[in-house]
Amino acid sequence: MERILSRQEASESVRDHGWRYLLGALHTAVPVGSLAQAISVAADAVAVCGDDADRHLRVDARPGQALFTLQSLDHAAVTTRDVELARRISATAAKAGFLPEPGIGTGAPRSVQVMEIAIDALDVSGIRPFWKAVSGYADEAGADGPEDPLVDPLGQGPAIWFQHMDRARPQRNRLHIDISVPHDEAARRVEAALAAGGRLVSATRAPAFWVLADQEGNEACVTTWQGRDG
Repeated sequence: MERILSRQEASESVRDHGWRYLLGALHTAVPVGSLAQAISVAADAVAVCGDDADRHLRVDARPGQALFTLQSLDHAAVTTRDVELARRISATAAKAGFLPEPGIGTGAPRSVQVMEIAIDALDVSGIRPFWKAVSGYADEAGADGPEDPLVDPLGQGPAIWFQHMDRARPQRNRLHIDISVPHDEAARRVEAALAAGGRLVSATRAPAFWVLADQEGNEACVTTWQGRDG
């Protein structure tokens, strides 16, 4: 019986297999030497997932790596089936001589991550239709309310979510970027941003998110799955 997992369950179930839990999905990268190898690894993953591939697996094949994402499209969440498929993909890649990894402290260009666009608004239900139309985005499975996030139906662009403001805030940026990273990558990413001239605006909600800003006050949040329950 397929069951939706909590954030902690999902994270702990795949950590030793080279995957990380980010924003309701499992992610990993498989470093390769060529596009042909990336496509070969991707084909093996699709084959080992069988009939579940279309409803759970997304693949991005590049010359240097194959990126894998697992999520139940029916539930828009990680389930026990996704964990089983992650373990199968890792085992299949290992047999072919490739190592699935989240790219943390390995010399990889960056870790696996997910980027979102956050829009502050006084009337979320009033502006959401505009952003849905102008972006060509769609409702996520099971989340089609007037204040729910919007997602790219092709799974390529960052999700858009809306944050309520309690009062108008002129002269302040109203859009910011969220970068969701593995929980064991967050501290390194925050330190790098600060070393690059950024400043820490707030860490009161860490490890759920750290609010950072550049020298002109434009904000970005580094986020993880931790600290969001309870």
